[in-house]
Amino acid sequence: MGDFNSKYNRAVWFDIPVADLDRAAAFYSAVLGVGVDKETFGDFSFCVIEHQDGNGGCLVKDDAEIGAGGVLLYLNVDGRIRDAVSKVVPQGGSVRQPIHSIGPHGFRAVILDSEGNRVALHSNSDT
Repeated sequence: MGDFNSKYNRAVWFDIPVADLDRAAAFYSAVLGVGVDKETFGDFSFCVIEHQDGNGGCLVKDDAEIGAGGVLLYLNVDGRIRDAVSKVVPQGGSVRQPIHSIGPHGFRAVILDSEGNRVALHSNSDT
């Protein structure tokens, strides 16, 4: 995620859960009219939807979240992810995945908000 996204936008990324990466990549490439590039980080493969300087997103193989969980929206808490996560439970939410590295893309925590919506909190650092 670029500096522009981290500084100026609340929504900075999204993950779309898919059953078949190649099929979904072909679908989104055709429908959106942009490139969709397959990448691998360790043993995890995903497809990044071309986004140049704007907000971007990717396709992730995740059968458990198709339909029921839906799209995972990343919200910007850059430089204060620990503080943000510490407020989740007292405000009526829950933490599904604690703060963890997402490689060169920073850190995230996946939470349920007070209404049951699944979102990711994102920061370039783990502080």
